[in-house]
Amino acid sequence: MHKQFDDKPRSPDAVMPSRREALMVGAGLLAAPLMASLVPAANAADTGASVGGGPFPARAYGATSATSPLGPLQIERRVVGPRDVLLDVLYCGVCHSDIHVARSEWGPTHYPCVPGHEVIGRVQAVGSAVTKFKIGDIAGVGCMVNSCGTCENCQADLEQYCLKGNTLTYDSPDPATGKHTLGGYSNKIVVTEHFVIRIPPGADLPATAPLLCAGITTFSPMQHWKVAGGQRVGVIGLGGLGHVAVKLAVARKVDVTVFTTSPGKIADARRLGAQGAVLSTDVEAMKGLAKFDFLISTVPEAFPMQPFINLLKLDGTLVNVGAMNPLEDVHGLGLARARRSLAGSIIGGIAETQEVIDYCTARNIKADVELIQPANINKAFDRVVNKDVRYRFVIDMTTSA
Repeated sequence: MHKQFDDKPRSPDAVMPSRREALMVGAGLLAAPLMASLVPAANAADTGASVGGGPFPARAYGATSATSPLGPLQIERRVVGPRDVLLDVLYCGVCHSDIHVARSEWGPTHYPCVPGHEVIGRVQAVGSAVTKFKIGDIAGVGCMVNSCGTCENCQADLEQYCLKGNTLTYDSPDPATGKHTLGGYSNKIVVTEHFVIRIPPGADLPATAPLLCAGITTFSPMQHWKVAGGQRVGVIGLGGLGHVAVKLAVARKVDVTVFTTSPGKIADARRLGAQGAVLSTDVEAMKGLAKFDFLISTVPEAFPMQPFINLLKLDGTLVNVGAMNPLEDVHGLGLARARRSLAGSIIGGIAETQEVIDYCTARNIKADVELIQPANINKAFDRVVNKDVRYRFVIDMTTSA
């Protein structure tokens, strides 16, 4: 997840291109202002919502400051409009981005903050203009809940790069209300239809939730840089993103090597399908490697990148999808002498997000998850920071009190 600002609502009159229609991901949609008033959760009533009714309460788990633990809150979800979908949240993945934002590590966070952008739920209500979903369907929500719908990037199914600024699932300004979005650590969420993803029948729901962020974040650059059989690919970091990247790369029949700083993950890398696994702290091992066509860095913090850039072939590319802070130790000559590229990528558009969900379900690619109850979110945060998860926590929101 990457924080963007100056968000604008999607125009109700936006005309979407035929590719979007072919992928059945919906047409241009109305703006979706999110009501974000919070009150203490104690003894709060949990009422349902009806299409055309007013805003309604929902239960959530969130932080009230950068140093406070996450705890139960009552939030207010907006009225279900004509183009909206109301989901009863079943599962929500825990992304490292959730921790960064909840703790104000990527700049000032707006509190209260309810994280969560790997959401799987059951459709409880739909607006009168909704065509993709019916009550009872299983659906998902990823990192975005709105964009302008009219700029050239949105028209090209690249809403993640909306030129007017997209609206992220949490801690993102909503110009219609002057408040900020609240995410999927909640029992209900209302989202504009275009930004809701169909979950195919038979999908392993908890293990599919992380694909809405970790999956699309690693799938999109592989698509863009045309990663294909016969290439040598390296995955830097074996965590929530990295383990999904390995599975996606293996599915493309490439030669995959994992780079990790954790000796205990060497065996896991091979179990996941990697042909090679290297401790990146082993200088001699790093020197003896053959060159790579493509490297993807999933590490959530900055680290010296030049040793990895040196492993690229002529015209090879290292794509950073993890660290959002300033990168370290990149030398111009190291790039120039082999026409190497250092690039970045964030998530993917809605059409591509639907594509990765369908792709993974058809191939039985899913995240390795540890299911937790909401009461254990704070412990899970600490374990993620300490690299003590194999490989993604998913909150079972059906157990919320």
